Amino acid sequence: MKIVIPGGTGHLGLLLAHALDRAGNEVVVLSRREDARIPGARVVWWDGRNTGTWLAEIDGADAVLNLAGRSVNCRYSKRHLREMLDSRVDSATVVGAAIAQAARPPSVWLQMSTATIYAHSVDRANDEATGVLGGSEEGVPAYWAYSVRIARDWERAQADAQTPSTRKVALRTSIVMASGAGGAFEMMTRLTRCGLGGPIAGGRQYMSWIHGVDLVRAIEFLLHRGDVDGPVNLASPSPLPYREFMATLRRAAGVRAGLPATAWMAEIGAFALRTDTELLLKSRRVVPGRLLDAGFTFDFPDWPEAARDLVARRRSHD
Repeated sequence: MKIVIPGGTGHLGLLLAHALDRAGNEVVVLSRREDARIPGARVVWWDGRNTGTWLAEIDGADAVLNLAGRSVNCRYSKRHLREMLDSRVDSATVVGAAIAQAARPPSVWLQMSTATIYAHSVDRANDEATGVLGGSEEGVPAYWAYSVRIARDWERAQADAQTPSTRKVALRTSIVMASGAGGAFEMMTRLTRCGLGGPIAGGRQYMSWIHGVDLVRAIEFLLHRGDVDGPVNLASPSPLPYREFMATLRRAAGVRAGLPATAWMAEIGAFALRTDTELLLKSRRVVPGRLLDAGFTFDFPDWPEAARDLVARRRSHD
């Protein structure tokens, strides 16, 4: 297959481009960086907002996997939140326009989305059929509603695109655990090794996650399953409370203890790291209903095995 990946220069883009290339596909990454180099992929410039010569890559491609969007690993200032929204909606809109104009449109368009679209939930799991979408929820910071708005508008930009010949899938992705610099697993492992891998704000909030191996396998599965469209949760079937998640990671990494932190201590740490506490405090309890119903099986459905595998992979690269 020829697979075009807009915004494929980040941690997930590198992971997916490498895997899809190794599987024998032709991979084209659209990047705003003219000097970008992606192993296993050909890089073509775009600005993420306007049509251009890159449209020729969409015309005749078999699939589009749109990952474009400003990183969420930042302080949630008004400016950054607006940039997150605009970069996602603009890129999805222009990708939809490119597919609509193509003489030979791709058969499938996989659009990155986020499990953050679901409501803060401790007591019940959210699947695609019965999950509760978030918004202005009682008991959580008001600005978390903006993250849900970003997710809704992101998915709406894809859904509204007039692309009748192209199957559309919105990838509601949980936190991806994969070895390599720049990812969530690397950051959490570093905190654990520094003795900071304890529960935050009590640790009852749920962590939904997916191993990088299963992320790649799920993407490949969805590329070929012509009967699956619409929102699909990319998450392991076993989310677990943050307290248990970090205790399991500590055991896998051989770290005996992790200091707990209150919510206000987490705020100070997030400020120092130039990130936001929503990434740690929002309870994302998400399960992959549609993947399981379609017959997908996970190589790493449970966190203890996944954590041991990821720690071993990290050590092999040290």
